[in-house]
Amino acid sequence: MATTFVPIGPVTEALTAAWAAIAELGHTLDDDGWTSPSVLPGWTQGDIVAHIIGTESMLAGRDADEVPDVGSLAHVRNPIGELNEKWITQFRSVARGDVLAALDEIVAVRVGALRAMTQEDFDAETMTPAGADTYGRFMRIRIFDCWMHEVDLRDGIGTSTMPTTPTTPTTPTAPDALTTDWALAEIAASLPFVVGKRAGAAAGSTVHFRITGPAPRDVRIAVGERAAAVDAFDGGDDTATVRLTVDAVDLARLVGGRRDADPASVSVDGDAELAARIVERANYVI
Repeated sequence: MATTFVPIGPVTEALTAAWAAIAELGHTLDDDGWTSPSVLPGWTQGDIVAHIIGTESMLAGRDADEVPDVGSLAHVRNPIGELNEKWITQFRSVARGDVLAALDEIVAVRVGALRAMTQEDFDAETMTPAGADTYGRFMRIRIFDCWMHEVDLRDGIGTSTMPTTPTTPTTPTAPDALTTDWALAEIAASLPFVVGKRAGAAAGSTVHFRITGPAPRDVRIAVGERAAAVDAFDGGDDTATVRLTVDAVDLARLVGGRRDADPASVSVDGDAELAARIVERANYVI
C-alpha cells in the first residue's frame, strides 16, 4: 500500500537541483579525471555520470543497448546492479562531452515530464526500489541517489567539503540545504530498519540521531515490537539509550557502504555497544 506522500513542487525542485549539481561536477573533470577511479568499486568518475543518465533514461521508458554479459563482474551483486552496469557499459566508450550532452538531454526530458504531472500523479502507487509506494517516494529516492553520487564525485575529486550556503536549483555548486534535506528524509525512513533489524536493538531501546550539516535533522527511534520513528521520547532526549551525532555526508558514506566511510566520524553518547552495532551495520543501500 502506498504510504509516502510528498509535495510535487519541492521534490521536483530538489531533484532538478541534484541533476544540475551532477552536471556541474562532470564539467569540472578533464579527460584524465573522467576516467580516474571513483570511490565506487569498478566505476570511474565518468561512470557515475553515466549511471545517472541510465536510471533517468529507464524512467523515461528507454532501454539500455545490448551489451556483453556484465553479471559476472565482481562489483555487480544483484539484478539492479546488472541493469546499472548495462547503461554504464553503453556510455563507457562515448566521449566525455557527448556523455555530458546526453545527461543534459535526459534531464530536460525528465524535468518536462515531472512538470507535466499533477499531485495526484505523484501520489499514485508504483513500484520503487523500496517496494510499493507512491511515485513521489520514488522521486525522493532519486534525490537521495543523485545526492549520494554527488558526494561520491566530490570524494573522487577530493573536494568533499559541503558548503552551507544555499544555491538556486539551476546552478547548485554543492549539496545544499534543499537537496540535503530531502536526501536525509529518505535516509531517515530507513534508520528504523537499521536500528531494529540490522543492529538488533532490544525492545525498549531508544536511539537519537543528531544529523548535522546544511540541513540539520533529529531522528528519534523507539524499539517496541518493531523499531519506529517517533516525534519525542518519554522523558525527553536525555533519556535516549544512545545518541549518535554525525554529519550528513559522513552518514551518507556509512549508509552507502562507501570505502571511505569512517565509523570514527560518529560521536556517541550512551550505550557504546549498541552504537557500534548501528554504525557497523548502517549500510542498507543496495
